[in-house]
Amino acid sequence: MAERKTQKTSTDVDSFLESIDNDGRREDAIAVRTLMETITGEPAVMWGSSIVGFGLQEQTHANGKTSDFMAIGFSPRKANMVLYITDGFESQDALLAKLGPHKTGKSCLYLKRLSTVDHDVLSEMIEQSYLHVRKPE
Repeated sequence: MAERKTQKTSTDVDSFLESIDNDGRREDAIAVRTLMETITGEPAVMWGSSIVGFGLQEQTHANGKTSDFMAIGFSPRKANMVLYITDGFESQDALLAKLGPHKTGKSCLYLKRLSTVDHDVLSEMIEQSYLHVRKPE
């Protein structure tokens, strides 16, 4: 099995967030971190050089082997705040309709600014996704 490109690192999350040049993106990233820590009860951990993840999920690969990956996370990219809703959006159509301006990929939710979305809806989406994929203790 090829090694996953995005691995958990020991990089300090606070230092990473403080290094974000764009003030609005930095403020949004700090708010998303707080939200995800509150919902998951898990500490923020860096995955790769620019993803902040929370909790673990077990993923099964095509060859049958398993590995751990973050259960949920985000990355403050230049163009968008990207939230990794790792169980996808198939069951969240009703919530997406109420969220506010966004785009989606297979398991990525792209937001321009947190101020433009419904925070209760976003919280519910994060909670549903986390509870669906988290690794049992």
